[in-house]
Amino acid sequence: MKAIEEVYRQYASTVYRYLLSLTRSSDIAEELTQETFYRAIRASDRYDGSCSITTWLCAIAKRVRLEHARKHPANEDISVQAIPTGSAEEEVMASEGRLEIMRRLHAMPEPTREVMYLRIFGGLAFKEVGEVLGMTENRARVIYYRGKEKLRKELDENVQNTL
Repeated sequence: MKAIEEVYRQYASTVYRYLLSLTRSSDIAEELTQETFYRAIRASDRYDGSCSITTWLCAIAKRVRLEHARKHPANEDISVQAIPTGSAEEEVMASEGRLEIMRRLHAMPEPTREVMYLRIFGGLAFKEVGEVLGMTENRARVIYYRGKEKLRKELDENVQNTL
């Protein structure tokens, strides 16, 4: 395996974004990213190259996040932080839209939620998503497509109901 400093530089942002999408807290995502790389160092002798480093790290991150969620269930209700986008009106509308999307993504059943998180926030290719979740690339694509269509339909219905 590559030198850990190089691996960290190359993959830390991907692991962090993945964990941020799961935890919705930058502090927790940062903490769990560090724990992920700590565990990766400890397990580096078991990395056999049968999957990409990204896949291996995201699998470790997923386990770290699950352990954290079991130990700290109160942190599961942390709200999404809105990023300012412009005027106050635009900021409120964009914030509500992001929050609604995140709520609906979070409410999706497994494995749809995980596929969506890994693809959207983790920036992983479908092949990598499949490797992390133990499914084929094609299955990851189908689940993502169906999840995206369901999300689009729900959001469209929500807009029509508010008009």
